[in-house]
Amino acid sequence: MDLLANGLVGHLPWWGYVLVALALTHVTIAGVTIYLHRHQAHRALELHPIISHFFRFWLWLSTGMVTKQWAAIHRKHHAKCETPEDPHSPQVLGLKKVFFEGAELYRAESKNQETLDKYGSGTPDDWLEHNVYSRYSGKGIVLMLLINLALFGPIGLTIWAVQMAWIPVTAAGIINGVGHYWGYRNFACEDASTNISPWGILIGGEELHNNHHAYGSSAKLSNKWYEFDIGWMYIRTMEIFGLAKVKKVAPRVRMTKGKAVCDLDTLQAIITHRYDVLTRFTRSVKTVYADEVLKLKASLPQLNDGSMAKKVKNWLHLDAADLREQDKASLSEVLNQSKELATVYAMRQDLAALWARSSATKEQLLAQLQDWCHRAESSGIESLQKFSRTLRCYA
Repeated sequence: MDLLANGLVGHLPWWGYVLVALALTHVTIAGVTIYLHRHQAHRALELHPIISHFFRFWLWLSTGMVTKQWAAIHRKHHAKCETPEDPHSPQVLGLKKVFFEGAELYRAESKNQETLDKYGSGTPDDWLEHNVYSRYSGKGIVLMLLINLALFGPIGLTIWAVQMAWIPVTAAGIINGVGHYWGYRNFACEDASTNISPWGILIGGEELHNNHHAYGSSAKLSNKWYEFDIGWMYIRTMEIFGLAKVKKVAPRVRMTKGKAVCDLDTLQAIITHRYDVLTRFTRSVKTVYADEVLKLKASLPQLNDGSMAKKVKNWLHLDAADLREQDKASLSEVLNQSKELATVYAMRQDLAALWARSSATKEQLLAQLQDWCHRAESSGIESLQKFSRTLRCYA
């Protein structure tokens, strides 16, 4: 009777069960971020076969997810981010839909054979995958339930329920939803990804989602000195013991102070750090945007609407190709009333075009970069002049 009531572990205080639930879900989070995400989907690191299979087995028990499905869906998310083909974009489907129905969106996309064929290459293809993990993907979570009941008694059912809800809420809901809707951005990516929190602990470092979208193949998700990625801490610990090998991390920005002329090294650095470049540009002209929009409120009454003024400021930070036709028309009306806004906006578009012109030679791109700096410095706009001097220093 005691065994049925308390399980093999015996009676624990209430906080003991809480700690057990948190520990078990944290192992699952570690499996998702280290094995599924960084190792399988992005090949950012190699894992020792023992570690790789432990995570694969644990995720079968705790989530029932199939490696090929997860990796394929995530790769498609990066390839089609914030478009109607993105499996889970809150910018397209709405935050409420992705947050509350993220797991359903994942399951629907996992049945799309075209997605699996196109994006699922390089994932496990052995006997265990075909005869256990993929074939009986739902059996693992049933086995997890039985193990929990055997260890903890009836309270094991509650612990199991928490385990089953953890990934749908944290990964499918928070990361895929909130992580593309609300937070701060270190890098001006083409998508709407955000860093939810600078301390990536509860969701294994995945909270630093904007950093990840800027450098998708990096094994390390933290970028600034004040950011912490617990998943990276685990990877470095495993690397010390020969259980992991990091293949790539995000490049670090270096500056050569006082550099007077842009050369090919400058060009390469700017292309490599393009998201950092756009972020610095956005910050440098922020005051210009705010001051000019304020001045225009008298001649353009629609800007007195706070939401409209906010939209205009947002449009100024985007590529023209990303705007709807009606938004382009509204922005054009604003730009026609302000020479400074028009200049800064045009310079932003020209800067972003530097790394989009794949057919141009390095020499042609360098000439365009030098011309950009010359125009910025002769614009008479102080923020553009300062940014041009900063741009030359990328190394």
